[in-house]
Amino acid sequence: MFNPSTLTPESAASHLQRQFQDYERDIRVKNYRMCALLASFFMLAGSSLDWIVYGTEGVVQFFPFRLLTVVILLIIRSILGTDFGHQWHRLLGMIMSAPLMGSIAWMIYVREGSASPYYAGLNLVMLGAAILMRWPLLESVLVVLMTLLMYLAASFLHGPIEKLSIFYNNLYFLVVTGVFTAAGTWFYNSIRLSEFELRQHLNRSREKLQDANDLLADSLGQLEQSKSQLEATNSKLEENNQKLRELDEAKSRFFANVSHELRTPLTLLIAPIESLMGRSDQLTEAEKIELLATMHSNSMRLLKLINDLLDLVRLESGTIQIRSSSVAIEEFVRGLGNAVGGVARDKRIHLNIHCEPGLGNIQADPEKLERICLNLLFNALKFTPSAGSVDLSVTHEEDWLCLTVRDTGVGIAPEHLSNVFNRFWQADTSSQRKYQGMGIGLSLVKEIAEAHGGSVRVESTVGKGTTMTVLLPFSQSSEPKSIDIVAESFVMEEPKANEKEWISDLYRRAELFPAMTSLQATLRPIETSLSHRRSTKPKLLIADDEPDMLRFLRTQLSSKFEIIEAVDGLQAVEKAAQFLPDIILSDMMMPEKDGLQVCRELRERTSTRSIPIVLLTARADEKTKIDCLLAGASDFLAKPFSLTEISVRLKNLSDSHLYQRELGVQKQRLEAALEQIKETEAMLVRKEKLASLGRLSAGLIHEINNPLNYAKQALYVLRENASKLQPHDQAEYIETVSDIENGVDRVARIISDLRGFSRTTHEVTGGFDLAQAVETTLRFFSHAFKDGVQSEVSIPPHLEIQGDRNQFIQVLINIVQNALDAMETKVYPEDGGPALSFRGEQTEHYIRLIVRDNGPGIPADIEPLIFDPFFTTKDVGEGMGLGLAICHQIVAEHGGRILLESVPGEFCEFVLEFLPASAILEP
Repeated sequence: MFNPSTLTPESAASHLQRQFQDYERDIRVKNYRMCALLASFFMLAGSSLDWIVYGTEGVVQFFPFRLLTVVILLIIRSILGTDFGHQWHRLLGMIMSAPLMGSIAWMIYVREGSASPYYAGLNLVMLGAAILMRWPLLESVLVVLMTLLMYLAASFLHGPIEKLSIFYNNLYFLVVTGVFTAAGTWFYNSIRLSEFELRQHLNRSREKLQDANDLLADSLGQLEQSKSQLEATNSKLEENNQKLRELDEAKSRFFANVSHELRTPLTLLIAPIESLMGRSDQLTEAEKIELLATMHSNSMRLLKLINDLLDLVRLESGTIQIRSSSVAIEEFVRGLGNAVGGVARDKRIHLNIHCEPGLGNIQADPEKLERICLNLLFNALKFTPSAGSVDLSVTHEEDWLCLTVRDTGVGIAPEHLSNVFNRFWQADTSSQRKYQGMGIGLSLVKEIAEAHGGSVRVESTVGKGTTMTVLLPFSQSSEPKSIDIVAESFVMEEPKANEKEWISDLYRRAELFPAMTSLQATLRPIETSLSHRRSTKPKLLIADDEPDMLRFLRTQLSSKFEIIEAVDGLQAVEKAAQFLPDIILSDMMMPEKDGLQVCRELRERTSTRSIPIVLLTARADEKTKIDCLLAGASDFLAKPFSLTEISVRLKNLSDSHLYQRELGVQKQRLEAALEQIKETEAMLVRKEKLASLGRLSAGLIHEINNPLNYAKQALYVLRENASKLQPHDQAEYIETVSDIENGVDRVARIISDLRGFSRTTHEVTGGFDLAQAVETTLRFFSHAFKDGVQSEVSIPPHLEIQGDRNQFIQVLINIVQNALDAMETKVYPEDGGPALSFRGEQTEHYIRLIVRDNGPGIPADIEPLIFDPFFTTKDVGEGMGLGLAICHQIVAEHGGRILLESVPGEFCEFVLEFLPASAILEP
């Protein structure tokens, strides 16, 4: 292998230069051939330029030379494709530029010479040499010199240079292009040489690295064996870690389930015992029997759970024994049907038992066989809804006894089928699961079947049902043995002398105890008469899916609380919103919605936000406590709990809630009283102002009456003296005196009205004429009618209203003034204007006065507010919003009513209804 490190610097540089030239040869040849094609194409395309610049004459003149140049270029391109062309590629590249520059120089010569625009073609040739052909520096300089010489020759041979400026311009750009071409070629080739040198160094480094890699390959071969050993060890560790994770998950599930499944029956054992011990004298015989029944059923439930756990331990340790004996299989199957028939009937499920005829007696462990069948049957009954069916069939298939339990229940999802026989596994592990259990039954079935030398398999379709099949070795036996199966007796009885040992019988009865809720207990309770009866006891909502717990709490707390029941979280939320209890006691784990979700939803509703909630939980860890408080629970209790403690906590929380609610009611009453005081104060201020105005008016009227009397007497004297005037002056004199008398009479009537209005005593028991009251009111607004407001009065004579005339006039003044203010804001057409109408009529019970204006009306959204005190649509300072409120109050005090009818933009109409004056005479 050639080693450049052995050469001197001069020889190494020369060697590198030769390598670079060899490397560049193929690239240059490829570029030369491509340039030949491009130059040929654009040389022929230049005929279009000839036609544009010189017309048809130019095309005819130059085309033969263009075609000859193309032929020469294509010949050179063909030669470059041969070995000869590769050898002499630099010479052929120089030759390829000659016809291009020659043809362009000839075109310059035969036309304008130094002024020809075709000098730009020479620039293109030099640029092509620099950019595309990648010539070395020597060839680039030669091409530049050749280009300049050809341009000079063409310019001078054409004739004298007429425009020296154009010649100098073209020559200048050719020289500059040539310099840039030579410099760019030199710079580009230097860069290429540097890149090539770096690449060579990189290749040598790569060769050295390859040698090092070869040396390491041997070491890697030695490490490969160690790696495979490590991988095997890692694989085993990964398997162990996976098993540990699964065991940890199983342990977590187990403790979570066992905490709930054991603490609930423990609570229902401890709490009834406390009641029997503390309140034995106060309990009736029926209540004692109910407590004992609750304790018995939950003790059986605990015993069954403990037996299942012990069987798993024995199977795990290998200490469980299979005691085979002769079993009459047909009698055994019928006994199983009798044992679970009561549970099936309670859940309204069709139970079908079938045993293949002729099986006779088989050899098996009757206790273990019974355990397998009962677990499968109870499991099927638990997950099958009402009106479904469960089938147990026993058949003989070759050397196997086949036990098949088929149901029409909810089914199992395909992704869960591989886990159904795992210990402590459950499809639904949330706190909202509907079905209780610890995940032991099916794992026991699998373990017992395998201990017999058999197997178990499952087939299921979601929504259609599940089929469990157990295969056990079939062995005939000639010695029958009767199997006693306890059917439905769940009440503790004294063992008889001829029965089995008491403890064994107890275990059998615990095994037959159905670990599921009866159909009657799952029905959602409905309170129908709760809202119709009144009770002094606070209302307590109890939510629990365990019927025994619900029944026990209801029995023990009903003396202090009015009980409302809920069997799941959804019903708890619904009943809390419906009945608004004073306190809620809820279990943590319930179907539909768990206790935490119940708390959150009730806290989000305004009506139930303040109700205290106490949660019962089987988990007493710190996280559960924090979750309860974060969800909004007021308190929580861990199972098993003390009945005395829960009673005291519920009593304290309910009393606190009732006190807070009473405080809220008192607060509302105080606020209402404060508002009433404010209104009364405003009314007193208004009445005092009116009384002051009345006193002021009375004083003014007294002072005005005397001058009026003097004026009347003077007018009388003046009229008497009319006869003393000349006849032609008497008519004008009498007319003037009459006008003055009319004005004085008008002032007198107004003073009379004001005197009546300012009186502080009201004749509520008297009556007044409606038409006269309206006429008096209109006199106060005579200025408005002079300004163009039309008025129309249509009131039958002799309509007398019972009440105070002055207060009635005050009502009309307020209504008319509001009407006039409103009509000023409306723009009327030319043929119309503001108008008021007063129409009176008498009905069977009332006298009605209808006051109507054609103003802008009242919008529908504010109609309910117009009689409210201080409500006004006027600007600040233009009104206090008390006028219509006072009108409404005055009419109500007179035993009448005021009504409103309005169409925005058209009219507004007030209807005043008063008792007729004759009503005062009626008994």
